Formats: sequence, structure tokens, C-alpha cells
Amino acid sequence: MPRRARMYLPQYPYHIVQRGNNREACFIEPENYQFYLELWKEVASRYGVSVHAYCLMTNHIHVLATPEDKSSISNTMKVVGSRYAQYINKKYKRTGTLWEGRHRSSLVQTERYFLTCCRYIELNPVTANMVKRPEEYRWTSYHTNAWGDESWLKLHEEYKRLGKTKEQRCQNYRALFENHLDDSDFCLIRKAAHYCQPVGDDRFKAAIENKYGIKLGQSRRGRPILKEDEVVKN
Repeated sequence: MPRRARMYLPQYPYHIVQRGNNREACFIEPENYQFYLELWKEVASRYGVSVHAYCLMTNHIHVLATPEDKSSISNTMKVVGSRYAQYINKKYKRTGTLWEGRHRSSLVQTERYFLTCCRYIELNPVTANMVKRPEEYRWTSYHTNAWGDESWLKLHEEYKRLGKTKEQRCQNYRALFENHLDDSDFCLIRKAAHYCQPVGDDRFKAAIENKYGIKLGQSRRGRPILKEDEVVKN
């Protein structure tokens, strides 16, 4: 029996994580990273996914993105994952799966956690002790969000509130990285990603539970089926 399609709330950001099979490397050399990003640029545009932040680590990826409709992210991840795996298998004459099962994703409470998720994602190389500062790692959106490098990324409204001009937004965004990410926020985002739970406060989670008649908890896997056009304010 085919797996049931995942459903997403349109116009709300999601933190997406996908890991290499057995935690093995997904990216071997620079051109792999570039090819993967080009795939995202093409496929996200096709299916209506706005990407706001990303980080490509050696054996996993993080993306913060907003879907236009309930199937946008699922379609994008399916096509990007499949085409990239084909590319890697052909290029390195390998066989078998590249990814560790399905991707994981967490609905993000916009006002409270959107920028915090951006920091979590772009600080991944620092957290992993690969670099000392986020700008030292090439394969993240930090160069766009913090320094204004030209990019195909879409600016989220929360990011735009950082300033009226590009220079103001970049300066205020960089200021967010002057302090370490709060431990409680770090643990919340990491746990939510692992269990596919919302990243939000109790009020937000209660609204999700009441709206869709579900109980959020560690033991629950997957996602509720959402009625079309249903939206929870965050």
C-alpha cells in the first residue's frame, strides 16, 4: 500500500530536515552542493515553495520554507530527493538509497520562532565545530540573509520587519548572531524536528490541537490529515 501523502498548512513556514542514509555523506565535493541548490531553485519554483533559509551539511540538509498549497513541500522534496540521488549514483557509480527514509518537517510559529529557526539552521556548521563563525561556511543562506548576496531565496515578512532597507535588514540580522542561541530554543527546535512537532509555544500548540482534533506528543509519528484551506493563526 502506498504511503499516505503528507499534508501541510499553506502559507506557513516549515523547518525541513533530511538526512543521508546511515548518516553517510550526501555531499562529497563542491559541485554536489551546487547541483542540489540548483535543483531546489528549479523545483521549488515549479511547485510553489518559497525558501527562506537553508544549510547543506555533509550528511544532512536543513531548509526553512513556506508552501503555497498543501502538497507543495511533499512534491518538491520528492522530486529534489529523487533527482539528486540519481545524480549522485550516476556520478559516483554507486547503487542503493541515498536518503534516510522520508524527510521530517515542523510547522513554525511565525512571529515567535521564524528568525530563531533561521539562526538554528545557519548556525549548524558552528554547532558542529566545522567553523567558528557562520559566514565561514559556504553552503548556507547566511550570506544572503546577513550580507545581502544575490540569491533565489524569498524574503519572509518576518525578515522584512528587520528594516526598511536591505542594509538595515542585513545589519539587524547579523546582530541576531552576536549572542548564542538560547539552549531552550535550540532543544525545542531539535526535538520538534525529530518528532515532526510544531515549533511554537503552548498557546500555538493548543490551537493546532483544537483545530485538528489531535494530541501532540513524542510518541506520535507523521502528521494529521488537514482539511483543505484550513489555517491556524500563529
